[in-house]
Amino acid sequence: MQDDDGRALQRASDFRESSRRSFLIGSAAAALVTADLVTTRVIQSQRDQTRILPLDDEEARARFPNDRWVLFPGYKTSWEEGLWILNSLRPALTRRAQMAVMGYSNRGLDINNVVATMNRYVDNFRLERLYFYGHSFGGMVAVEVAARLRDRGIPVELIFLDSSPSSRYDVRDQRMFDGVVRLYEAGVRVPISLRGTYELGERIVHKNERTWSQIVDQTLEQLSPLAPSSELIQTQSSYIYHFDVSRFRLSLGDTKVVFAGNPDDGVVDYATARAGWARSLPDNVVSVDRRTEGALPAHASPQWNPLVYQGVVSAVQREYVPVPRGGGWKRFF
Repeated sequence: MQDDDGRALQRASDFRESSRRSFLIGSAAAALVTADLVTTRVIQSQRDQTRILPLDDEEARARFPNDRWVLFPGYKTSWEEGLWILNSLRPALTRRAQMAVMGYSNRGLDINNVVATMNRYVDNFRLERLYFYGHSFGGMVAVEVAARLRDRGIPVELIFLDSSPSSRYDVRDQRMFDGVVRLYEAGVRVPISLRGTYELGERIVHKNERTWSQIVDQTLEQLSPLAPSSELIQTQSSYIYHFDVSRFRLSLGDTKVVFAGNPDDGVVDYATARAGWARSLPDNVVSVDRRTEGALPAHASPQWNPLVYQGVVSAVQREYVPVPRGGGWKRFF
């Protein structure tokens, strides 16, 4: 009996100790989650407005005071990653203009708001020349913004489409994409924790496109307080789903459009996307033959493969965007 009582007392003691540890661990985890949620809300609330974020370059500022390259970021791309992408292209883009990124509002993608922000930016800096870089789905936004700016008499010289889908049918993972849109349009908002789990799974499925380091980095970006809100991501999905490029066939004037992509792209179908742009904008598309072969990931990744993309962008600029008069420097030896 005494042995039984001793064992019972020991089990009770172990249980209390285990419960205490579990309680402390659970409390610490809850505190971390709460702190992360609070931080996320604070940071994301500061991004409620659509903003154009400059990336300053002293030489470009001196040479091209009234010209801009504006990057329209892709799906699920944060403000910070947009600036990172732009900075990776700096050696090429600053040969024609200063640089800026369109920062979408965390309240959701509102194309009217994006156009109004672009209009104010043009007026505030008295811009004379615009070049748009459409990063993935950002190419769709760039085309619509360019068409609507032209209505105000503000022509865009060039739109560079980096692996941009011409319609939702160019997106390879149709089931996932359709599901995200249907949830959003049914009023369901995806929690950030669930989104993070999906992000990790998606990247592991497409492991052949990324290194493990890239998988970890990109997943952590989507779980960071700096990541785009779920509302923004779902509205981006809806925009892609309903995008109809044929509306802009006669709206771009003399704007040149160049599509560049990678045949190994596992996110956007390279063949159907390039054919879709060429077919839909025959008066504007001047090339669909530029390739970013050798890039990893294969889809819209200048931040990971700067030399590949700088070469492509430089070649496009030399062929289709002559240096503006007064923009070059003369050197005397």
